Amino acid sequence: MKKESIYAQVEAEILSVTDGEYNIIANMASVSCLLNLAFEDYFWVGFYIVDPVKENELVIGPYQGTLGCLRISFDRGVCGAAAKTGKTQIVEDVNAFPDHIACDSQTNSEIVVPVFNKKGELIAVLDVDSTKLSTFDETDKLWLEKIINKVFKK
Repeated sequence: MKKESIYAQVEAEILSVTDGEYNIIANMASVSCLLNLAFEDYFWVGFYIVDPVKENELVIGPYQGTLGCLRISFDRGVCGAAAKTGKTQIVEDVNAFPDHIACDSQTNSEIVVPVFNKKGELIAVLDVDSTKLSTFDETDKLWLEKIINKVFKK
């Protein structure tokens, strides 16, 4: 099945499950689970939440996969870059990314999407890792941003 078709199907599933649900953690858990199940190349799927106590720091949220880093500064790694810039980061080879944080050495490529609430405030980042190089592209960016916006900006 083509990537676009998988995204269309999983988007419908995610929107159905999260319809009427406003609890952020419940929605993050559902999104992580359904994306992880939909794509065989997704090795790790989860959220890092903006810590309300520690400024410019992310803390692990709901995820599917191996153990994640517990905390990530906005000044470190791909997740930090997405949080700091507010822009999606696509990394074809994490080993070539300056200051990459190796939470799991099996990760070779990554996409990180900033998550904003309806007020436009950064609340988290969605982190998706793959063991393969160059897994993610503009198609992933388009669909993941669309799904995240529909779920978390309501």
